[in-house]
Order: sequence, then C-alpha cells, then structure tokens
Amino acid sequence: MINILMIEDDTEFAELLSEYLAQHDIKITNYEDPYLGLSAGVKKYDLLILDLTLPGMDGLEVCKEVVQKYNIPIIISSARSDINDKVQGLALGADDYLPKPYDPKEMYARITSLLRRYHKTQQGEDISKSDFEIKGDTIYFKGGALFLTPAEFDVLSLLVKHQGITQSREQIINTSQTMSIDSQGKSLDVIISKIRSKLDDPKRIQAVRGIGYKLV
Repeated sequence: MINILMIEDDTEFAELLSEYLAQHDIKITNYEDPYLGLSAGVKKYDLLILDLTLPGMDGLEVCKEVVQKYNIPIIISSARSDINDKVQGLALGADDYLPKPYDPKEMYARITSLLRRYHKTQQGEDISKSDFEIKGDTIYFKGGALFLTPAEFDVLSLLVKHQGITQSREQIINTSQTMSIDSQGKSLDVIISKIRSKLDDPKRIQAVRGIGYKLV
C-alpha cells in the first residue's frame, strides 16, 4: 500500500480524494493544520500532497521546510491560480503542481508517475549517463554546448530534468519565466521547433498528443 501524507484544510475535498485513491490501494492521512502535518513523521510517508492556502502557515513555507528536511516527493494541490505561486512552488522543490479543481483520476496518474520516477532514482539510476547535461545557464548535448535563447533554455531544462516523463503544456509554460502566457500555445510549439533544429537528433523531443512533450 502507498501511504500519502496530505496537508489540506478542505476536509470534504480531502475525504473525496481519499475515497477514490483507496480503490487503488493508496491510503491518505490528512491534516488540516500544517504544524500537525509537519510533526506527523513525514519520513514514514511515500509522498506529500500539499495545499497552499492553510491556516497559520502558507503552503509555500511548508514546501520549503519539507524540502530542506526530508527526501519525499511533493505534489502541490491548490486553487491558487497565480502563476507566481506555481513557479515558486516548483522552484522551491515541489515535483508537480496540480491546480484545483481536478479529476481524482488525474491525481492518481500523477502520483503513480512521480513515484515510479522517484523510485528509479532511489535505486541508483545514473542520470549522468544522459546525453544532456545542465551546467549553470548552459545545456550540453553529447558534450557540445547548445546556444539557446532564455525561453528555449527554460523549456529544454525542464524536459531534461524530467527525461522520459511527459510534461503537460501547462507545466512547461508555468515553469518558464520567459514565455508569454497570452500566446502560450503558438509560442511553445515554435520554441520546441527551434530546439529540435539545434539538436542533431530532433526526434529526441516527442509530442504527446493532447498533453504536451517529453524528452526521450
């Protein structure tokens, strides 16, 4: 059984999600109070689902503290739609950001995908064997530096960090600090096309129909 710690002050929402995930052998233990959640023995859980709007302590502060003290995957689940919250949460170390409302099926898919990737890393998967390497503000492909615009760097670095895992269009756009949200669709497609043209193996970036892109 997968044991998940949830810090969420909407008890009705937490209960509905818990009931759905229980059908998939996933147990959620929820705390409305972030202080109680942090003192609940975070290490014994497989994953944390974290709301941002919490009583007495902002969820971003909770995220920061958990990342500093524990090695546990974090999915932020929040109704806060400010792009800055999403960017900051991911920058602090959260692994995923799922805006409310959402179908519990999507949360289940994100949990299983994240845990699969996390467990591979824990088992010693050598990510340094990738053809891509990020050093500072430069990405190297097969040992050669790629000359990228800031937007191209944002997009490709996200795909490199999550190689083999599909990133939704929303995830890519929200983690980029340089893309225009108003022209997100066309801008992202153009950027992907330009990145591909700079690789000697453009098929390394695959489009996943209806979802986004992934690096293979």
